[in-house]
Parts: sequence; C-alpha cells; structure tokens
Amino acid sequence: MTDAFPRITRLIGVYDADGTMRGELSYFVRARLGRAHCALCEITHGRVRERRDWQDQRARLPVPIEVFHRDDQPEAARLAGGSSPPVVLAETIDGRCRLLLSRAELEECAGSPRRLVDAILNAVSRQGLGW
Repeated sequence: MTDAFPRITRLIGVYDADGTMRGELSYFVRARLGRAHCALCEITHGRVRERRDWQDQRARLPVPIEVFHRDDQPEAARLAGGSSPPVVLAETIDGRCRLLLSRAELEECAGSPRRLVDAILNAVSRQGLGW
C-alpha cells in the first residue's frame, strides 16, 4: 500500500458497557429489563457468550478485531470516537485510530454479524483505507 491508502493493522470495537464484574452484571440486568442497549453487544454476543455466527463472520475480516468496554479501551480509541460507544474503529500502521462505524451505523446492522462485517468493509473502502 502507498501512503495514500493508510494500512489497517487491527479493528477496535467499543461496547457501550463497563468491563468490570459489576459493570457486566449491571448491563446484563438492565438489558434484560429493557433499560440498556448496545448494538455492538447484540451483534457479537448472545445471552451469555459470544455468538457462533459472529465468530464465523469475523473470519472474513483481513485483520483481527479486538473489542473493549468503554472503561478499558485504548486511549487512542477513546480520542478517535470511543467516547461515544458503541463504535468500530480502524487502527492504522501509524498508530492512529479512525472512526469506521458510529452508534447509528451499528444500529443499522440490526443485530446481524454479516451486516456488521459488510458495513466495516464498505467503510474501509469509502474512507480510502487499505489492508
């Protein structure tokens, strides 16, 4: 790739939940009561564990995707848009993070892992990034 197409080294997802035991439990209870919602959580997880269809779909991505909670995300992710989770970001070879998908764009995936991966691939192309 040339400098005109910054190369992505990894993708970062940021959940709209805290990663502590208390945070996880709080989100689980509030979500079941309809008081909390994270579009990225719905795509990647079932009631208790990671969804199998998400595991299958993420294998289509040419780089790894790491997911974090809003309280344990890398600082570069927070500065690039992770302060408004849920989001998906691209980290490029220069260490910078760029917002790929916003909360609204994740909502448009309607809980579908396939639609999420398609949205990521389209966002990468639209932004002129490379693998």
